[in-house]
Amino acid sequence: MRVVFLFLFASIFSILAISSTKVTKISSNLGVVWGMTFLDENNMLISQKKGKISLLDLKSKTITNIKNVPKVFNKGQAGLFDIQNKNAWIYLTYAKNINGKGSTTLARAKLDKDSLVNFQELLVSKSLSNTTAHFGSRITFDESGHLFFSIGDRGVRENGQDLKTHAGSILRLNLDGTVPKDNPFVNNFKALNEIYSYGHRNPQGIFYDKQSKKLYAIEHGPRGGDEINLIEKGSNYGWAIVSKGKEYWNTDYVGKYRSNKKYTDAIKVYTPSIAPSSLIVYSGKKYKSLKGNLLSGALKLRHLNRIILNTKGEVIKEDRLLEDLNERIRNISESPNGEIYISTDSGNIYLLNR
Repeated sequence: MRVVFLFLFASIFSILAISSTKVTKISSNLGVVWGMTFLDENNMLISQKKGKISLLDLKSKTITNIKNVPKVFNKGQAGLFDIQNKNAWIYLTYAKNINGKGSTTLARAKLDKDSLVNFQELLVSKSLSNTTAHFGSRITFDESGHLFFSIGDRGVRENGQDLKTHAGSILRLNLDGTVPKDNPFVNNFKALNEIYSYGHRNPQGIFYDKQSKKLYAIEHGPRGGDEINLIEKGSNYGWAIVSKGKEYWNTDYVGKYRSNKKYTDAIKVYTPSIAPSSLIVYSGKKYKSLKGNLLSGALKLRHLNRIILNTKGEVIKEDRLLEDLNERIRNISESPNGEIYISTDSGNIYLLNR
């Protein structure tokens, strides 16, 4: 009886702590801050969709614009996307202008004071389309020297099942941009070697959890059918043959199936859509109730989405935090000292209070 009481007390305390979650505004008027990465616990690099990179000093709140940023194709959903710091390299994804169309591109550079130097374009993806939609794109790293990044289907549904395009896929590369020898399609002449998984619509969040050694991705569905997927090597996640989302113009479901054993099911489906962006597994100690939880921003339903997993990696609970903030949360990032920062499409960066 005492054990049950303690469990109920802990659960109630956790719910109260989460429901009272507040934020402190750190910076504003930044435009759409797509990505954030830390150089150390006091200095953050931010990427802005319009094509700017800035250094934010979290102590003084001063902002320094970074020079020599590659020119991006900024139209529709295209622009400068994610930014991540790894082994003294700054990795970027962005839409590159190719004959008036945008192609999701991965590059890296070194930061020398207020300038990018030693710029290297690692992969200009084969993902051109006539739309300015569904570029992805997020970056994450495992502990074995690999980089993963996501690319949307570019508004062309057939791309999700086409292994001759990078669109609708999650790619895996070595840190220098070369292809790992054990990539799933490396010996398949009908597929692009960089592809790690496919059948994705528009994954705007991807995160490798070093604790569980699992790779998670979150993606936009159409009208309903947003998904969290556990990404496995060579797996097909079904888009646009399998979906729990509906057409925008009628009540029909997209695709032939809601689930099919030939395709890998999502571990979580959101209907109606929340329009997810960014994804982390919280690993710090500052927010004990969030430890090991999946956190994602919600653009359409304007909240911080929290997913609690059991020891098997199955979803057991969802919470929606910061609804009263009423902001489109674009990015979430954990600092080296375990603090959580979020950015919004209105140009604000917030610190999540404990």
